[in-house]
Amino acid sequence: MYQATITNDEINEMPVGHFPGRVLVVDSEETMREAEALLQGETLVGYDTETRPSFQKGTKYGMALVQISTADVALLFRVKLAPLSEAIRAMLSSPDVIKVGAAIRDDIRGMHKVAEFRPAGFVDLQSVVKRWGIEELSVKKMAAIVLGIKVSKAQRLTNWEAVRLTEPQQDYAAMDAWVCRAIYLRLRADNADLMDDAVKALLRQQAEGEIPAKQKTAGRRPKRSGASRRYRRRKPAAGTDADPAGRISISDESNGKTDTSAR
Repeated sequence: MYQATITNDEINEMPVGHFPGRVLVVDSEETMREAEALLQGETLVGYDTETRPSFQKGTKYGMALVQISTADVALLFRVKLAPLSEAIRAMLSSPDVIKVGAAIRDDIRGMHKVAEFRPAGFVDLQSVVKRWGIEELSVKKMAAIVLGIKVSKAQRLTNWEAVRLTEPQQDYAAMDAWVCRAIYLRLRADNADLMDDAVKALLRQQAEGEIPAKQKTAGRRPKRSGASRRYRRRKPAAGTDADPAGRISISDESNGKTDTSAR
């Protein structure tokens, strides 16, 4: 079993995790077609979204970015510049493709404002980690407990509607989606039956059109939705403490930025 909680001081002692693969910013019809091809045949992806932060009372911005990550490619869909294609929306509606994220209910609510689809196959880590004795629900703390890495949140409050996304923004967005997939894989490698039981329960709820309501954290303890499917597990790379995909890339030096995110 894993430790139930973790402090920020403990996390700051850990190596900083970085997305190890290729990042594709999807902002045109051409890059949308490329994204469709890259997702062809995938059955397990990480998922997240970003919205431009508002620093003025009464001002709100819609969802600006949808992140979908495979083992080695992160697709950053700039939905205000290029609406999600029919093929991508079909993937989001497919119970045969597991989409792993955190606080899924909030993401899906925002997604419905930019794309029409019926959510299926979504697995919210916040709904399953308690089965491993984990009480922390933020991505940052779950990654620290399960993978032993620090996920920087320094870019969270940046402008996701900027003309061009900076490299730090791209790395942050890619990592947030990819690390959810990595956490899922590590937990499933530790106890496949436990994960499969949790996912089946979430899939059953989604098939009935229900996405479990959000609960408060504290520990926030939201319950979310998900789906189950078999997939081929990969062996971890030698010398790493990574998930079974064996692809965690870590740096021994912190970037010196402070994480204030709860996600």
